Amino acid sequence: MEHAELLAQIPLFDTLAAEDLEALARRMTTRQYKNGENVFDMGAKGSSMYVVLSGAVQIFLPSQNDGPRVVLKDARIGEYFGELSLFDDKPRSASVEATADTVLLELTREQFGDYLSKSRNAAMAILAEMADRLRETNALLSQRAARDAVKELEENLTWGQRLADKVAELNGSWSFILFLVMLSIAWAAANRWLPRPFDEYPYEFYNLALAILVALQGPLIVMSQNRQSMKDRATAETDFRVNLKNELGIETLLRELGAHRAETTKRLEALERMMRADRVRAEIPAKKPGGPLG
Repeated sequence: MEHAELLAQIPLFDTLAAEDLEALARRMTTRQYKNGENVFDMGAKGSSMYVVLSGAVQIFLPSQNDGPRVVLKDARIGEYFGELSLFDDKPRSASVEATADTVLLELTREQFGDYLSKSRNAAMAILAEMADRLRETNALLSQRAARDAVKELEENLTWGQRLADKVAELNGSWSFILFLVMLSIAWAAANRWLPRPFDEYPYEFYNLALAILVALQGPLIVMSQNRQSMKDRATAETDFRVNLKNELGIETLLRELGAHRAETTKRLEALERMMRADRVRAEIPAKKPGGPLG
């Protein structure tokens, strides 16, 4: 696959023109890594992004307290990682290790910035992509993430699905157990003491009815269990959206707090300089007008 085609698959660059992709691809550097070799470590200074040309890498969080590593993603041919380092100077948030003999295409921040300075169209296209991501983030923050996923699923159930849930609920209760016990005793007593028994021992009709009941219960219970799994997945998805929104909100709050702190510090320093200047002026004696007559 051509380098430009790989770049075209990355959301950050998919709006660029073909000539811009070709020019940017020519600036990328090929890096080779052996199986088990680290591409970079968590906490290292990030200054470049990578695209997998061949092989595969694993993105993970290093183990702590002799525990296992936390695997975040396995990146294969055509996938990319580290793209945020093109815009900030923050340390790497995870480690990357080659899981096979791998060839990566590296694009450094210097190469990226040099190209953008020479191509106004490419710069505007990438800014538009970043603006779209910012709008999506703002939309996520503005809408309510918390919802009752279970209630929404239950409101859209068909009568058959509701019946399956009722059967599963009834079968797991003492009421159903006591009902079967009392029914069995009553059936046996009726066929023992009635002048004309309708189902003599060994109660073949009763056993047939119980077999049919068990045969119907099994699929209905499985249907209800599958639906419970759907409810659990929907609840987990809602929890993820809530946690993501909270995380974004905390990051926004911290960013605004940092800006407010910087502005407050700046104003305090200016106020301190003004007070120092006032003290200096107050300490300098005023010159008296006039002088001795000659």
